[in-house]
Amino acid sequence: MKKLVISAVSLFLSLGGVAVAQTTTVTVPGEVRTYVIEQQTPSVTFEGDVAIGTALPDTVEIHTVPDQPDYGYVVVNKKRVLVNPKTRAVIEVIE
Repeated sequence: MKKLVISAVSLFLSLGGVAVAQTTTVTVPGEVRTYVIEQQTPSVTFEGDVAIGTALPDTVEIHTVPDQPDYGYVVVNKKRVLVNPKTRAVIEVIE
């Protein structure tokens, strides 16, 4: 029984390392970041953490970035946030 527990823990720890190794970083073009920073968009309130990967609810309006269909943005809790408009997932928190 002890061997089984140790094996399960070892497997769990090794899979955790694999998951970390597979995380990807999205490189946002500088012109997208500049555009979002320059916009005068009112902030919306969001309960909870606004972190990379967080999916924003349908009640949050995502603004488009001209000529950049893969990027949207919203100002949440006074922070500018880049969002994938298809999945509504946060890509980057700018400020």
